[in-house]
Amino acid sequence: MYFVSAAFARKVERLAEESWKELNLSPSLAYLLMLVIDEPGSQPTYIGKQLQLRPSTVTRLVEKLEERKLIIRTTEGKLTNIYPTPKGKEYQPRLEDCLHDFVTRYHKLIDKTESSKLLAAMRRVADKMDD
Repeated sequence: MYFVSAAFARKVERLAEESWKELNLSPSLAYLLMLVIDEPGSQPTYIGKQLQLRPSTVTRLVEKLEERKLIIRTTEGKLTNIYPTPKGKEYQPRLEDCLHDFVTRYHKLIDKTESSKLLAAMRRVADKMDD
């Protein structure tokens, strides 16, 4: 399972990198930006849960998007909220195009029904591993 899942992850990563290459964003940065555009004011814990990332990884990705002036962080007491900048919002149509490209490429390899079953099974197993 270890080697098969690692090989699968590498292949999916390559597909995703090809899809988001035109924006000069890694898939992780693209997904985080899409999430913040869809949910302005998201907190790092929410982002981590949605993207299944550790807090330190979320922080690192947020910093990279801040450097590119695509998002901003605000702090209210102990809470940190993350918002897209106007420049970040401009990326939305292109992000959606890249996501569509990724899904199209993926579904050429594995049909939608099989893909849905695989994703559901992977989520169940991943959730059990968190227990």
